[in-house]
Amino acid sequence: MGNIFGAIGSFFLDVIETVVVSLAIFVVIYYLLFQPHQVKGASMEPNFHDGEFILTDKLSYRFSPPQRGDVIIFQAPINPDQDFIKRVIALPGEKVKVEKGHVYIDGRQLSETYLPAQTIVNPGAFIREGQQITVERDNYFVLGDNRNHSSDSREWGLVPKKDLVGKAFLRYWPLNKLGLLPKVSY
Repeated sequence: MGNIFGAIGSFFLDVIETVVVSLAIFVVIYYLLFQPHQVKGASMEPNFHDGEFILTDKLSYRFSPPQRGDVIIFQAPINPDQDFIKRVIALPGEKVKVEKGHVYIDGRQLSETYLPAQTIVNPGAFIREGQQITVERDNYFVLGDNRNHSSDSREWGLVPKKDLVGKAFLRYWPLNKLGLLPKVSY
């Protein structure tokens, strides 16, 4: 009888050790390496839809800066307790302008092959029609892919590097869209 209780106790001790180690690994991965995020709203359509789940790489931007075209997660400027998902359009030191329905970077029209050809970009409260701004050091100009239904840098300004959570790199839900996010080239 004593051997049975010893075996049961040993089994439960093994289970507890496994759970504690698993939780420790999860916490390290979640807080330092990767974090799941859910797309909320239509601001990134047609490329990301409401309810989709993506995995965010929280490590990359510690070693190299965001690039134009990266889909990033950052603390919302209006409510830091909420995260936004947008696409990096202009980098520090670049001059950005919205004019006649298009985005211009350093005087050249931005080619955005990931958007429908008829996409029109309207200015906002932060950047007016034809107004050129220079993206400040350690800041980024970001836009939602659904330009007519996105609260983004046109309205509330630049995203400071300190507010970045990470780079979206994997869509894992719905399963029929499972995969790494494509790299955008310009």
